[in-house]
Amino acid sequence: MKYCDSNDNVLRWGSEELAIPYISPADGKKHRYFPDFFIEVKKTNGTITKYLVEVKPKYQTQEPKTQTRVTKRYVTEVVTYAVNKAKWKAAEEFCLDRSWEFMILTEHELKV
Repeated sequence: MKYCDSNDNVLRWGSEELAIPYISPADGKKHRYFPDFFIEVKKTNGTITKYLVEVKPKYQTQEPKTQTRVTKRYVTEVVTYAVNKAKWKAAEEFCLDRSWEFMILTEHELKV
């Protein structure tokens, strides 16, 4: 994360340092979710904001379109999306409890 290392407003950051418990809809069991990044930023007005950031391909952030033919790929996409949604809901609640912000970045925001 060259951006974080070279930006004076980024006070600290880490990669996959936090474990957030969630219940997976795939198996109904408790798992741990490790968001991609934690970033603490000093804003221009002097306030400090903490972010949890997940980086995903855009297609994994959108619900798969219903298909008439249920293929193995379609089932995998549906399960992946459901698990991601459970992780993100847990992350949002985690952040809400701490007055942090949770964000999901895709190639569209990163302009890759």
